[in-house]
Amino acid sequence: MDFLNNYIYYIGAFGLFFIGLYTMLIKKNLIKIIIGLTLLDSGIYLFFVAVGYLHKGTAPIISGHSPASEKMVDPVPQALILTAIVIGVSILALALSLAVKLYQHYHTLNIKNIKELKW
Repeated sequence: MDFLNNYIYYIGAFGLFFIGLYTMLIKKNLIKIIIGLTLLDSGIYLFFVAVGYLHKGTAPIISGHSPASEKMVDPVPQALILTAIVIGVSILALALSLAVKLYQHYHTLNIKNIKELKW
């Protein structure tokens, strides 16, 4: 049980990653593929935050009475993930707008039908 408590964030991150990967590879509906991409992104975000997590760690703020640096949480993964979330939301908006345009042009969101109608 102690193993599960120590690695629960990693298990959740890999779970989200593989559910998103499965959805992207197996599903044929474009909206479901975009949802899979979002789940895959969320799994990656959770993994990087879990890497920077420190049990009973403190905020990385240095003051006059700062604790030892071993107890501080690493702020770099958090900053990178904030940037990645903004980029991920932009990609999600672009993908959904492309899906709307594809639906308007082909009247379907099935990837196989869109590939057949291309030529």
